[in-house]
Amino acid sequence: MSRLRFVVALVLAFTCGLVFASGMDLTSFSWAQGGAQPTIATPVSGRGVPAGGTDFSVIAERVTPAVVAIRTERTMRGRDRNQMRRQMPPGMEEFFDQFQGPQQPQPMSGEGSGFIVTPDGYILTNTHVVAGADRVTVTLSDQRTFKARVVGQDSTTDVAVIKIDGSAFPTLSFGNDDGARIGEWVLAVGNPLGLDFTVTAGIISAKGRGGREVQLPNAGSYTVSDFIQTDAAINPGNSGGPLLNTRGEVIGINSAIASRTGFYSGYGFAIPISLAKNVMDDLVKFGRVRAPVLGISIQDVEQDDASIAGLKSIAGVKVQEFNPPDGPAKRAGMEYGDVIVAIDGKPVDRVSTLQRTIRMHKPGETVTVDVMRYGQKKSFKVTLMERPDGPRVAQASPADDAPAKGTSSGKLGISVEPVSAEFADRAGLTGTSRSGARVVEVNSDGPSRNKLIPGFDIIVEVIYPAPRRKVTSPEELGAALAGLKTGEFVSLRVLGVGSQGPPLARVVNIKVGEASVQP
Repeated sequence: MSRLRFVVALVLAFTCGLVFASGMDLTSFSWAQGGAQPTIATPVSGRGVPAGGTDFSVIAERVTPAVVAIRTERTMRGRDRNQMRRQMPPGMEEFFDQFQGPQQPQPMSGEGSGFIVTPDGYILTNTHVVAGADRVTVTLSDQRTFKARVVGQDSTTDVAVIKIDGSAFPTLSFGNDDGARIGEWVLAVGNPLGLDFTVTAGIISAKGRGGREVQLPNAGSYTVSDFIQTDAAINPGNSGGPLLNTRGEVIGINSAIASRTGFYSGYGFAIPISLAKNVMDDLVKFGRVRAPVLGISIQDVEQDDASIAGLKSIAGVKVQEFNPPDGPAKRAGMEYGDVIVAIDGKPVDRVSTLQRTIRMHKPGETVTVDVMRYGQKKSFKVTLMERPDGPRVAQASPADDAPAKGTSSGKLGISVEPVSAEFADRAGLTGTSRSGARVVEVNSDGPSRNKLIPGFDIIVEVIYPAPRRKVTSPEELGAALAGLKTGEFVSLRVLGVGSQGPPLARVVNIKVGEASVQP
């Protein structure tokens, strides 16, 4: 029995490490109030690094004094305990309970990195490094240790600011992440796996990573994912440390890794420093992030979206819905189905680009939004609003009823039926959303494959071709599609319903009579 308890203890220790290691974003997020506005300082004096040079020893010597090791302590509460229990290997749950004994609060510790940006002790790091911590301790490379307070944190960008008391601290300066190019040398400095002040080198292997490519744990509706990808070795404990160019300037905050094991497998991701600086300024000045938004729900453009919009390349952001319904984009004249191609003349190729571009502004500022609307280019002046408080409604999950057979629509390769009162009640539909053409079957090799979801999607409007027509029944859908020929495009407004939350609207563009080529 003692041997078994020893094995369980090892498993438990490993699990605890995973739960709170700074490389794993598993802690809950919270908001904090801020203090005084810092002034960003120039780097400390020392030997210079030639522009474009790769003398890593000079860079390391210069920047390491401003990099810090962060230690956190918190009390493991019931929620943490339950989360750890769910992560135990199958069959080990009872041994976990026996080993833990009574559910008393227990201390937990974590490690991460950060870097000093002002002489009076403001430090940038990741939210997931300090979130939920009861005590934060900072250690400098000269082994001086300070108690730190959390100034503020933002879960949508994973940026946090902490503060230590003192003066004349060594600092790092900010570089131009927008001008950094793929293939350039970079250095990562941090405290991976308990190895303090470790320097690794690599190149920028990609920029603008986000969306489907990189999904951070606890990501929400307003999460900004626009990462710098690097092959400089990053491991748990590097989180919050700087990613530096060959001039010793910070161009990113190391935040995440792509790995099936939880350890370095060749790809790491850093938050662009221009975005982090913007967040830091708000956290220090206001104690919260005043994030600007257009008031829209969006999605990356796919091949059919680009074709129906009249784009020469598959790039841009499709407007799915307005949130809130009377928000700034709607008031400016934008419509769902519009494809955003530029903000203030700067091309927008994907969701992450749009998010980052908007995030560099402030609420109340006005931006010019260029869109393509079914072959016509239009421009709108949109005054940005501050992000509404609280989380957005979560994506609807599938309902429990099986789809039934209904009226066939050969042009789209689907079968539809009326929205029954029973289904509408169960799905929580109200008003005009209680009518439409409910999709009950999608041909596996038809044009709607991977675009419409049987049992969950309700077609409520045909947006294109003109004129726009409401759809309240399968018959109305059939009439709207009657004149379309193979190879032409149709743009539909669809409500996705489920067992949780209200329906979520989106725009679906389909090429009539042709099979989808999406995997």
